[in-house]
Amino acid sequence: MDETSDRLDPQHEEIAADAGTDPEKFLSLLPHFYRGSVSQTVGAQDRLDRTTDWAITLIAALFSIVFASEDRPAYLLLIGLILLGMFLFFEVRRYRFYDVWRSQVRFVEENIFANAFNPADTRYHPNWREEMSDDLRRPTFKVSYLEALSRRVRRVYALLFVVVGVAWVAKITLFTPELQWTEAAELPGIPGLVVATALALFYIAVFLIAFWPGKREAKGEIHDVESGDWKEADDERH
Repeated sequence: MDETSDRLDPQHEEIAADAGTDPEKFLSLLPHFYRGSVSQTVGAQDRLDRTTDWAITLIAALFSIVFASEDRPAYLLLIGLILLGMFLFFEVRRYRFYDVWRSQVRFVEENIFANAFNPADTRYHPNWREEMSDDLRRPTFKVSYLEALSRRVRRVYALLFVVVGVAWVAKITLFTPELQWTEAAELPGIPGLVVATALALFYIAVFLIAFWPGKREAKGEIHDVESGDWKEADDERH
């Protein structure tokens, strides 16, 4: 069989490029692209939320084990911190992929829909179609690893780490009254004071990561803006 028989006619091979030069054809393709990007964003958001749900479930299960008996050692909570760190690692990676799809959605909204809703105030990103095309061919992360880590720690994991830390303090003090807290905090071969110092340094690092004053790169997020009224109040209309 002739291999060339399966090839399209040359005039049809660049049908997509032809649609790109025709505004009517381009606008007919745009809703399909937009819906696809929104679907990818929703799927990525769902995977992100599931990681957080598993982390919270893990902590709840760990608390039920540790506080079920006074004999349960406090270092089990430290294992929980390690597992939380693993979930955070996965969540940062998923957040960066989520931001890729979310950025495409926001890029279209900024350069198409915003102008369509208010043609009198047309603003757009220079060469936005070329940039979108290049990103579709060679996708890249839009947010750095450090910023993604800072955002997930600040929004979710800082609180989880603090809850586990408070539980650890309660375990070595209130729930083991027969021991000194330094004894209850001990790990095999590691004094309790050293463990407590290491934890203090860990929480200082968590605080610094959460509030790292880096340049914001994530696109489309509501950030440092005051809330406003979506519609005028009824008494202002009359």
